[in-house]
Amino acid sequence: MTSYFFSQISSGGLDDTLLKDLEIYSETKKQLVYVISGPLDQKYSYDYQDALILLSPRHKISVVDFGQGRHKFENYVEDFLEDLTSISDKYLYRSIVGRPRNWKGVLIEVIKDPSKLEDIPNFFTSVKLKDPAEIKKVDLLISLLIGSINDVDRVKDEVPETVLDKVKQKIQLFDGDQTRFVYQVPHSKRVTIQGLSGTGKTELLLHKLKDLYIQNQESKIFFTCHNKVLSDNLRQRIPSFFNFMKVEQQIDWEKRFWCRNAWGSGSYYHSGVYSYICHFYSIPFYRYSSVMSFSKACELALKDLQEKYIDDSPEYAFSYIIIDESQDFDENFFKLCEFVTEKNVYIAGDIFQSIFDQAKLAHTIKPDYLLGKCYRTDPKTLMFGHALGMGLFEKEKLRWLDENEWIACGYNVSVDARKKLHLSREPLRRFEDIDDDFDSIEIIEAKNNLDSHIIDILSHIVKENETVLPEDIGIILLDDYRYIYDLADQLEVSIQRKFSWPVNKAYETKTKRPNQIFLSNKNNVKGLEFPFVICVTIKILKTPSYRNSLYTMITRSFIKTYFLIKEDENSGLSKEIKDGLDHILRKNEMVIDQPSETEQKKIMTRFMKMYRDRSYHEIMMDIFRKKKIEKKYHNRLFSVAQQLGMMGSDEKTLTQFVIDNLKYLEDQNG
Repeated sequence: MTSYFFSQISSGGLDDTLLKDLEIYSETKKQLVYVISGPLDQKYSYDYQDALILLSPRHKISVVDFGQGRHKFENYVEDFLEDLTSISDKYLYRSIVGRPRNWKGVLIEVIKDPSKLEDIPNFFTSVKLKDPAEIKKVDLLISLLIGSINDVDRVKDEVPETVLDKVKQKIQLFDGDQTRFVYQVPHSKRVTIQGLSGTGKTELLLHKLKDLYIQNQESKIFFTCHNKVLSDNLRQRIPSFFNFMKVEQQIDWEKRFWCRNAWGSGSYYHSGVYSYICHFYSIPFYRYSSVMSFSKACELALKDLQEKYIDDSPEYAFSYIIIDESQDFDENFFKLCEFVTEKNVYIAGDIFQSIFDQAKLAHTIKPDYLLGKCYRTDPKTLMFGHALGMGLFEKEKLRWLDENEWIACGYNVSVDARKKLHLSREPLRRFEDIDDDFDSIEIIEAKNNLDSHIIDILSHIVKENETVLPEDIGIILLDDYRYIYDLADQLEVSIQRKFSWPVNKAYETKTKRPNQIFLSNKNNVKGLEFPFVICVTIKILKTPSYRNSLYTMITRSFIKTYFLIKEDENSGLSKEIKDGLDHILRKNEMVIDQPSETEQKKIMTRFMKMYRDRSYHEIMMDIFRKKKIEKKYHNRLFSVAQQLGMMGSDEKTLTQFVIDNLKYLEDQNG
């Protein structure tokens, strides 16, 4: 099933050929098409079954009678319009779309003769809208019908003119894959969603959470992830989401619903999934230590539970568990969640963020729902992020995918006569109103201090975007060296002096704050997005953890990323990388020299060697031994590294981390 097409209609009296032709048309034209019988997000029912509603952005809403019901069909049309008006009022859209008498004749096409759909291209031409105001209204009505509700305060009533406002106010619509996830009934206990960063996974999980929460008032739901900053951000975001989705039920915190990170604390059992499970079942809780990873703790918990309930079924701790950023976990956690959950465990992750954790990506791309289209980031930015992450423009590539894996990551793949690989991505609705010459990523080489260059970039953003807010900008310091905290201190002063903007140092606050510019190291950004991102580094390293972070941080923007790097002959920024970006910006594609089979094997060998030689624990213990770190500091250093998500870092990065933090611990120790 194509991501451009969704059908709620069973064949019945409807010719299957029509549905198939609509699907083929949507895929060929890269045009979203929905075939529904009524509003998806509301439990409306109609007496007349032989009708359909055909939706497509920028086109009139077409209500079609394929059963020749005449009077019954007329009643169906009236009932449908009454329900659509009711939903519009519920979400306060009347201020934008107006009363139905103003849009009914312009935006609704009633078709009593289904033969008009026999020539599908001609039909869509006949119902195509041209006026920008009408296009905005019909897209908003479509969003109401498919449940892809847009915040009325964000989309506003005027037609936006600036690039920033066009993108921020773009009406977001679920694609076919996303719609199927929200509305299809799962066929297994574990439901997996995988997709690139920005494919809408977290938004879909919120919609699923809303449906699960209101369907059964007795259900118990835990929404979790590994990262504490992301879990706190979600915890703040969910009440706002429920409010604007008009959920009438109050959130019953820590009785029916939890939103915390996965581990938690032994002293407060509501603080994590694992800590709650240990309390609920009265099994041992293990704290993090040099010999106790989260995976090991989950493995031991599952073993305890299996022994405890060897002869009978367990009492379930939860009805549902929802896991975001699943690439941060392994199978031990997923199995534990399944054991303690009565109905479904929803697991969503980024197949590309885990690219350096997998010997081969293929086994990770067989989920129940695969989301290949990134709706946050402009395709040009995403391509460059992938190229840097995998070293695709470099002589010694760090990672390589086969054709099926490229396709699973949302790429169109072709090979030219010179055996060069051409990789491109489909354009996105979010950017369809933006000029083709819009450059969503720029490399800037710093000839002097980084502080002044960042201020110059901020000044340019402000000059080009008169409606920009401090919270629209994220500054991410990619390196693990101590200098980034000195730079952050300098920036805080410089930004306040130049722009009078408050600065949120997210590595201290662990949260995103309104009306403050976001400034962080790489460990507090997962799940966040900004119109503008400034990524700062001194040198492009070849280590997998660094490249994974590089990809993740570059793709946090949905308008433009500024990649700021120190100008130096050893910076790792090669002519090939610059030329590769130039081609992406001009041609909307990557052209890559394919490694031979022998070279591909070498790439995989190098890649596997990085992870096969020593575990994270072994690397840390080697560092302690080489640097002669006293044993009393070991557990504290392990704990801080775990909290900062550094378990996948290389030895050089971890060594610098240990040196920096040891001095702090020694000072504390007096």
